[in-house]
Amino acid sequence: MCNLQSDKVPVSVMRQAFDSLDLSLSFPEGIPNLEPRSDIGITDSNAIIRAAPGGGAELVVRRWSWPDERGKPVYNFRSDGREFARGRCLIVADAFYEFTAPPKGAPRGARKTRWQFTMANEPWFCIAGIWRTHPEIGEAYTMLTTTPGPDIAPYHHRQVVVLGRRDWARWLDYTIPASDVLGPAPAGTLAVGRCAGEEPAAQPQLALQP
Repeated sequence: MCNLQSDKVPVSVMRQAFDSLDLSLSFPEGIPNLEPRSDIGITDSNAIIRAAPGGGAELVVRRWSWPDERGKPVYNFRSDGREFARGRCLIVADAFYEFTAPPKGAPRGARKTRWQFTMANEPWFCIAGIWRTHPEIGEAYTMLTTTPGPDIAPYHHRQVVVLGRRDWARWLDYTIPASDVLGPAPAGTLAVGRCAGEEPAAQPQLALQP
């Protein structure tokens, strides 16, 4: 599953986008100095947006993944059939990556191919996520997954839940059922391109059971 993403979106652009949705964006821990990064991996930190206690939304920087009972990182979490009555968040991204196995006949030890997925009609987007408080590391987030849409299916049997702007406020609104927001991306939502060179194999998928 997805274990690598990109976020080169300036905080000022995020704030303007949420203002346009009449969803004021606050910064309870101060406005972060986020450097543009094209390779955000598991255990790295990134901007997430969640419902603010007093209304609107708030942006904080948190770690991607928390350890499960075996110490393995929970970086993807199945959304199928779940409602998520707490802990919803949006993970800011302008791209995410998937990997495919080497073709048949490739030399032993050949690396997997890395594919970049972006939103076809928007410069950036959000991935649906949830955040939790872990007793050892504090607050951390994970990405929600679902069955793959047509853009992802040729590359992976699961996909992260990609949300365009019309769904951001809806995902943060706990009165709206998760099933009304989460689902595979319709055909044409995502653009895909092969990254130059080959990349190391992705880590195995882990999903925390509630």
